[in-house]
Amino acid sequence: MAENLPPALDTRVLTVSEFNRLARDVLERSFPLFWISGEISNFTRAASGHWYFSLKDAGAQIRCVMFRGRNSYLGWIPKEGDKVEARVVVTLYEARGEFQLTVEFLQRAGLGALFEAYERLKAKLETEGLFDSRRKKPLPKHPRQIGIVTSPDAAALRDVLTTLRRRMPNIPVVLYPTPVQGKGAAGCIVSAINKANARAECDVLIICRGGGSIEDLWSFNEEIVARAVAASNIPTICGVGHETDFTIAEFAADQRAATPTAAAELATPDRAALLRQLQHLQQCLMRYMSQALNQRMQHLDYLSRRLLSPTQQAEHKTAHLVQLRCRLEAASNRMLQHHKHQLMRLEQNLHHLNPQAVLTRGYALVQTETGELVFSESQLTIGQNVRLSLAEGSADAEITKKGS
Repeated sequence: MAENLPPALDTRVLTVSEFNRLARDVLERSFPLFWISGEISNFTRAASGHWYFSLKDAGAQIRCVMFRGRNSYLGWIPKEGDKVEARVVVTLYEARGEFQLTVEFLQRAGLGALFEAYERLKAKLETEGLFDSRRKKPLPKHPRQIGIVTSPDAAALRDVLTTLRRRMPNIPVVLYPTPVQGKGAAGCIVSAINKANARAECDVLIICRGGGSIEDLWSFNEEIVARAVAASNIPTICGVGHETDFTIAEFAADQRAATPTAAAELATPDRAALLRQLQHLQQCLMRYMSQALNQRMQHLDYLSRRLLSPTQQAEHKTAHLVQLRCRLEAASNRMLQHHKHQLMRLEQNLHHLNPQAVLTRGYALVQTETGELVFSESQLTIGQNVRLSLAEGSADAEITKKGS
């Protein structure tokens, strides 16, 4: 041992603090970060938030500490007897000279194999397109009935029912009971989903359970459950565990919910929000009706001003008739005068063309005995009798000579 110490330490007397500090440096340099497995024993949660416990196996045990800054990232709290795997560094608590392990990360024993199986199945189903958003069905905005696939004894069921009653108490709920963990639970979950689809009585299906370890949630990582969720004709909402838990069934569902309570919120419209929207629409309708009535009343006032009373209407009609009579008389007079003037012009023209007027100027009309007017001497013969029409009276004559 002396060969490994610095030469100055061969003769120097060390204090306890110095020795513990040297021992700590040797331990921390000699053991880098590594994994260790064991069983939890003497677990204590200090007021500071730090965890103190021992890891043991059949032949030995070692004290461990996991500080609050690290254990706050875990989604579970270990308990006595849990078999775990810890990623640790070796250290020495100088004040008491106690050798211990500082835990950086903690997981249940065997989780490595579960995670590998989880990732393999997830990659396989994703390659098949089972998680493709294009195949996911939209959720109904106003479901008439909601189905729930979970255990009747689960706290998640109470959370879901409480949320549904708060948001939309008038929507009926149908429970398809099934165990959600343990041996055979995956097959029971598949049977419940298939029963809901066969009965086809719900518009949306909530598949849920509360939080737990990865082993507790493993039924929802089974391939048969994921395929049953994806094949459901009813739109599905899957809410399993806490917000940080992601199961394969949730990837296959039409909608993932962070928690069962969130699944209930996704499945239903918010009654309070709908009432607020309805109140807003009612106010808008009332404003519109008020505006419409005001416009109609204004138009009615305009029409009423144009509307005459029976007396006013009779007076108006009488005045209108008088006006029409005056217009008719004036038009008749104008037409009469027009025709009178036209008749006078025709009379004058006729007077000018009247042969009798010509006769007054010393002319006479010559007619044969048959009454034919004589225009040319060729119509006459010597000794022929003719009638002379004068301005006043007439006379008979005999043709004795023709020509000049």
